[in-house]
Amino acid sequence: MPVQPDQSILKALAYFDIFNYPLTREEIFHFLDQQVEMHSIEPVLQRLVNDQRLFQLGDFYSLQPDPALCTRRTDGNHKAAQLLRTAYRVGRFLYQFPFVRGIGISGSLSKNFADNETDIDFFVITRSNRLWLARTFMHLFKKLTFITGHQHWYCMNYYIDEDALRIEEQNIFTATELITLLPVCGNGTMDRFYNQNNWTVEYFPNQAVTRQSMLMARCSWLKKALEWLLDNRAGNALDTLLMRITARRWKKKESLNKTNTHGDRMGLQTGKHFSKPNPDFFQKKVLDLFASKLNEFKV
Repeated sequence: MPVQPDQSILKALAYFDIFNYPLTREEIFHFLDQQVEMHSIEPVLQRLVNDQRLFQLGDFYSLQPDPALCTRRTDGNHKAAQLLRTAYRVGRFLYQFPFVRGIGISGSLSKNFADNETDIDFFVITRSNRLWLARTFMHLFKKLTFITGHQHWYCMNYYIDEDALRIEEQNIFTATELITLLPVCGNGTMDRFYNQNNWTVEYFPNQAVTRQSMLMARCSWLKKALEWLLDNRAGNALDTLLMRITARRWKKKESLNKTNTHGDRMGLQTGKHFSKPNPDFFQKKVLDLFASKLNEFKV
């Protein structure tokens, strides 16, 4: 019996409907949760449009019959193209910080969308047991960027080290973030990261984890010197101390229910080999909204 991907198409659109982001036919194909041939989804899309279970807005498809979504997306794609040039330049700069082994662009920008309030989000891989040294160096620099008003270019919000390459939370949210991640620098480290996270094929069998050519960035003499200086027991102790200080500070922020500039609650999960947003907040919010969308549209 031939595959009829009606439900899979609606699921893909429901997820991105959370962000008011219509999809092209090619994007729908990539985000399906079952393996199909590209040519087989065209008649299904047409049937769903005829049944008014989804709507065609120019080159895009959406669960909402709102032409403004098409304009919003087109404008957002143009702004993203401009901001991505800055993001790649900043990413190459961040790679020069001590103990950084991989840099990727994440967030809405990695999905080719930006508006006037979009931050440049970065995913960072560090050397084993030096995550907190790397993170502290980078965030101390970020404090200086507030002087020039460029702090939104330096949102380093997810760190793992080479001992924790496999992402622990495995769901549609993390799978989407992984396959849309735009690698900047990292060479072999990024390849190992992708290989460790091939579980994403269970969610998106039509699209492997993204692998793009990366700039072969050379390490600066300052990066090499600082790594040599801290490659000892003192470096180990300092890394652990910085982890404990940061964990205490963020625990206090969580207890005060602090929110970021976008109104999302702030939280950080910390460990020796990771520093990442608390999944009980934004990630859970998205997953709950996705479940609600599936129920609303009877998917």
